[in-house]
Amino acid sequence: AMSRDSHERPSAAILGETLQDIQFRRGVPVDAMALGPDPDADAPPQRPARPPTGRSSAGSSGSPTDGSLPLDLTSFVGRRKELAEARTLLSASRLVTLTGIGGVGKTRLALRVATDIRRAFDDGVRLVELGELRDGSLLGEVVAAGLGLRQRSPRPLQTLVEFLEPRDMLLVLDNCEQVVDAAADLTETVLRTCPGLRILATSRETLDVAGEAALRVRPLALPDSDSEPSLKSLPGYDAVTLFAERAATAVPGFEVTEENAAAVIRICIRLDGLPLAIELAAARLRSMSPEQILQRLTNRYELLTRGSRSAPTRQQTLRWSIDWSYDLCLPAEQQLWARLSVFAGSFELDAAEHVSMYDAEPAGLIDLIASLVDKSILIREGSGAVVRFRMLETLREYGREKLEQAGTLPDLRLRHHSWYRQLARQAESEWIGPRQVAWLERLEREQPNLREAMEYGLSASPEAGLEIATALYPFWVSRGLLREGRRWLDRALAQEGGRDTALRVKALHAASVLASRNEDLERAADLIDEGRVLAQTRGSAFDRALMLHADGAHAVHGGNPERAVSSFTGSLEVLRGERNLFAHVTALHALGLVHEILGHVETATGCLDEAIRISESHGESVYLGRSSLTLGLVMWREGDRDRAVLLLRRGLELARVVDDPFGATWCLEILGWISSRENDFHRAAVLLAAAEVLRRRVGTSIVQIPNLTESHQECERVTRHSLGARAFETASREGEALGFAAAASYALGESLPAAPRRGDPAAALTKRERQVAGLVAQGLTNKAIAARLVISQRTAQGHVEHVLAKLGFSSRAQIAAWIARQSDDDDHKKP
Repeated sequence: AMSRDSHERPSAAILGETLQDIQFRRGVPVDAMALGPDPDADAPPQRPARPPTGRSSAGSSGSPTDGSLPLDLTSFVGRRKELAEARTLLSASRLVTLTGIGGVGKTRLALRVATDIRRAFDDGVRLVELGELRDGSLLGEVVAAGLGLRQRSPRPLQTLVEFLEPRDMLLVLDNCEQVVDAAADLTETVLRTCPGLRILATSRETLDVAGEAALRVRPLALPDSDSEPSLKSLPGYDAVTLFAERAATAVPGFEVTEENAAAVIRICIRLDGLPLAIELAAARLRSMSPEQILQRLTNRYELLTRGSRSAPTRQQTLRWSIDWSYDLCLPAEQQLWARLSVFAGSFELDAAEHVSMYDAEPAGLIDLIASLVDKSILIREGSGAVVRFRMLETLREYGREKLEQAGTLPDLRLRHHSWYRQLARQAESEWIGPRQVAWLERLEREQPNLREAMEYGLSASPEAGLEIATALYPFWVSRGLLREGRRWLDRALAQEGGRDTALRVKALHAASVLASRNEDLERAADLIDEGRVLAQTRGSAFDRALMLHADGAHAVHGGNPERAVSSFTGSLEVLRGERNLFAHVTALHALGLVHEILGHVETATGCLDEAIRISESHGESVYLGRSSLTLGLVMWREGDRDRAVLLLRRGLELARVVDDPFGATWCLEILGWISSRENDFHRAAVLLAAAEVLRRRVGTSIVQIPNLTESHQECERVTRHSLGARAFETASREGEALGFAAAASYALGESLPAAPRRGDPAAALTKRERQVAGLVAQGLTNKAIAARLVISQRTAQGHVEHVLAKLGFSSRAQIAAWIARQSDDDDHKKP
């Protein structure tokens, strides 16, 4: 934790950068100002001579004194990137504002930055806290008092200017949001007239002053919610490190272990990585276990209510902190905050217009959203040409409480469901077309909202949730999300009622195909039986064709290609005359595959060529890729190796574009067969292993299409025998480590990015840096390291920063964890 050395001198590099900036603003030539001695020298840097400042003596004028910044009582965790960025901004701009939601750590970051660079200012650093100020007209007097100007003045701003004009000083203005207009006027006035002054402000919104540089302070780094990081990797996540350190303060001896790591990670994720919330949660360990805290976070505002008595009132509970932000918003902003809380994850402007602003003009909505971004209620996220907005879950829960209190939550949830039902239906109708890739990306981004809409639909009516789930079937098939699609469709189909025969048959078809691909053939057969009866008794010719299509898929995965040909052929007699291109193309592709399995080369080629023509003419990508790779299999079986490889490469390139792991699996697999046949056994083993990893991701196995299993087994047997067991296992591990993108690049012969260096310490660090890293791992501060090695504190800090930079770490705890891993590795290498 970096704050253990909060009293130490900033590194030479940081000091030099700041001094260059001071030199620049005074008009001194660059070469005329020394940047300090060699970083390894023990003497402090020599400052250049400067003319007298004309500063007032101590007394009524209140000359600044050292020690004006409060000392840290707890460790400062992480924020290495933000610290560096803030220093860089301060070297280029005379006003830097740290913005962010309450509890995100703006004040601690500002104090750490100020502490690190205070020696670069001849007259030091002064902190003025504005959190309790409500009346902007008193700002000048409050700042004057904070600077030690004891005598009241009828013209406090003029007094401030007279005091600051001759000084070389950094002024920290903390919590400007309640008097933001007055703070803007004051900072603009003093910066225009006081050339040696720089201001570092914290506020929940920018001051909007000319020349202002803003740095948005985001929550602490978190593990991905879908991953399971190892215990050794947890120090790399600042949110987990903060919880662990504060937990050890609350309960001496507390450590994150294999037993409690999952609960600690979930707590940090549920609290959005907000430092205030994490600290409040860690304090609860005095009476609860991590698992109990996690269970009770369903109402985080009631649980997180006991902070430090010395903290400002607004930071003693999570609710008070969020109340503070809410009260700073205008009524229209408060109302929009509440309405936007109906979204899960993030949202785009068109969704916000439909769901949240049904009584205002669109231009007004844009302005309000911009204002909520400025106030750190919304986070703007860019993805290429798309801009989305996200609300932290903590703020979302607060907004939903406001909706419940106002009685408007049911109406907003209905509007949200209606919008996403319309979105899913539009995506389905345009799936076979030039917008397919755009729809894949949009639906991927909207997964949290679509799940929320389906959940609402399941509770509203039998058909409300079923319609969205069925419309998303092309997306789930294309992305290989078999388990996700099955889960939603099965839940919707389990509900009683519903009179829409066509919708239910369509859902039964989708659910059965997903079950067949997921190798749950018994469940697929049950769904087909229900759908067949319904289609024959109450349905249309199209409904019956869909169930024949489902039966064909079941036959393919059940190892019965003859029945599959009959079913797919029967379905195509109807589907060719319908306007459902997705069903038409998928049936053609499947029929081409089963004809290939049966050795009907000409018929297989005809079906696949037709599927390719339809896809190409409509700008479709997913089944263009899948039909190409299947045709590549046909060509290879026929001995046309070159055309086969071209088609397989095309299929793999398209699978990568649309993120289709299912299609990519077969491209990698068949390219592996070809490599083995050509005696390139290492490449074959790598490709087979990479394909197996993708199959596990999708939820299938090589026996998914039983008639192709023999080719896989023969390839694996020959490759293993030719390489030998050890070399085969080595190549397999190489393939397993690639991942989708890297496996595609490998198969296509593209250069792979260099693997990250795990790190032999001798290769990464100098002998002295290894020594310093070992002392950091023992828990020594920079001061203690300097004493142990008989060097200056500044030199010790420089070594620590070099270690952090070379290893790509952001905290001393990560160095300690890395040293521990090196020791473990060395122990394993010993005989």
